[in-house]
Amino acid sequence: MRKIVITLMAMCMLVASTSETIAKPKYKVAWSHYTGWEPWDYAATSGILKKWADKFGCEIELTLVNDYVESINLYTGGTYDACVMTNMDALTIPAIGGKDSTAIIVGDYSNGNDGVVTKKGASLAELKGRTIKLVEFSVSHYLLARAFFMNGMTERDVTLMHTSDADIGALFVSDTSPTATVVTWNPILMSVRQEPGVTLLFDSSKIPGEIQDLMVVRTDAPENLKKALVGAWYETMSVMTSKGPDRDKAVGHMAKTAGGTVPEFERQLKTTFMFYTPQSAVDFTTDKKMKDITEFVRSFCFDHNLWTGAKTKDHVGIQFPDGTVMGDTKNVKFRYETKYMKMAADGQL
Repeated sequence: MRKIVITLMAMCMLVASTSETIAKPKYKVAWSHYTGWEPWDYAATSGILKKWADKFGCEIELTLVNDYVESINLYTGGTYDACVMTNMDALTIPAIGGKDSTAIIVGDYSNGNDGVVTKKGASLAELKGRTIKLVEFSVSHYLLARAFFMNGMTERDVTLMHTSDADIGALFVSDTSPTATVVTWNPILMSVRQEPGVTLLFDSSKIPGEIQDLMVVRTDAPENLKKALVGAWYETMSVMTSKGPDRDKAVGHMAKTAGGTVPEFERQLKTTFMFYTPQSAVDFTTDKKMKDITEFVRSFCFDHNLWTGAKTKDHVGIQFPDGTVMGDTKNVKFRYETKYMKMAADGQL
């Protein structure tokens, strides 16, 4: 009889354990290297991400995808439940691809991390007639278009040459032409600016808030994933704003992961407008300027034929935190959501 009881108890414990495992869903999140996204790797390796996943009864697998565009393609195709990306890329890949996505974290905006650099010239006007290397249809392209617009120029004034971000820095350095010009981002930008005689003609600090770095999830993703990601992010931000060994350890890890030194990473942070507190991110996302910024970005997407098949720039619906929609209300594919950041700000996660 005793053996039967013990066996039954063991079976019950096994069933309970199995049920618990089955009941704990697993989600996949992709990230790629960039100053404003390096904190994700620290969140994972430090145990912060697991802590928040456990709190909300799920598992989160964070995967580094070295090819940034490919990471977004994989997210759009359903391989990942969430992925880091810029606001423009969220519109040009998943949104136009029909994937309904939501930005649950507005982590930062480029505030000098992207720039136009030349070996000869003191103004954008001097670029007329030149060939400019850049990653076409990327945020670099957007930056150049905005720079030209603000200075009475157009892209027709120059010749654009698509160049991989993996090659652009080396090609600029090795180019003996005094008119060599590139548009790129950090850490490449920081590296090429150190070349003798190089001039920075324009950078993203001139268009504050327009190149945003986000954590985007599929809109139908469950609440536990959204809350866990937001909770983990802002705990990591609190470490980064602390003083002492915890911050030193975190920044040291991020610098190493990014492939640079701590001083280099600290310099990159200075040109990255980080929203270290959830309330600052909420304030930025709900500011009326967000709609003006979105108008600039979607106009670029449409004007450069990045929305295949779209007949107007209203083709894709973009929803803001106040519920209003820019574009087609029947085809909303990108949303800014402040609910979870607000919960973090109010201590309700």
